[in-house]
Amino acid sequence: MSGCIFCQIVAGDAPASMVAGNELAVAFLDIGAFTRGHTLVVPRRHAVTFTDLTPEEAAAMTALAQEVARAIQSSEVRGEGFNLWMANGAAAGQDVFHAHLHVFPRHAEDGVSVAVDALSPTRAELDEVAAGLRRALEPA
Repeated sequence: MSGCIFCQIVAGDAPASMVAGNELAVAFLDIGAFTRGHTLVVPRRHAVTFTDLTPEEAAAMTALAQEVARAIQSSEVRGEGFNLWMANGAAAGQDVFHAHLHVFPRHAEDGVSVAVDALSPTRAELDEVAAGLRRALEPA
């Protein structure tokens, strides 16, 4: 897609600080980094969200993210830990509508936080939701 910045990066038509790649995905540093070494892993083919990926693309992205995470742990970036994060859809905070997985180093006092109010559902509520998900997974 000509208007997609990630497609332009994959095609070599937009600048990026490339980290790694495989047949189906590439990894490059995020210009809006949360922490030093924050890397994005994207499929080479334009796919808007995780559910638009083929199983092979999802696997290739995961394998590449794992390689990046290992590099974060062994390079001068030396994260004490790392997060994997993927937003799918505007309501989830996706701002570039080309699937992308964030891999970012974490340090104890890095100022990055994830604040949520847990729902604390009852077992009955959990069982009801699980049953609905199982039904949705059944072959049509």
